[in-house]
Amino acid sequence: MKKYVLLTVGFTQPTPKIMKSWTQWFKSIEDKIVDQIVLGNGKEVTRKGTAELPMDKDAITGYVVINAENMDEAIKIAQSCPMITSTKVFEIMSHE
Repeated sequence: MKKYVLLTVGFTQPTPKIMKSWTQWFKSIEDKIVDQIVLGNGKEVTRKGTAELPMDKDAITGYVVINAENMDEAIKIAQSCPMITSTKVFEIMSHE
């Protein structure tokens, strides 16, 4: 079993319908979840300074770390996500 991180992208003001969709999705994959977090307001730090990150369709809004057999399974899980804009899938590389 490998670990993958799903980065959720896109923000829109949550409605009860949106919240219900997310709750149902998390419940449907709960046996695969290793960790999850929802992100709020943020800043981008560069060599030129700091800038506010807007909560918009391009915002990274959270991540979910899952166990999956392979990238194909991780993608299938991501495709079932009630995403706003997209879900980016990355394999977590072992540092051991």
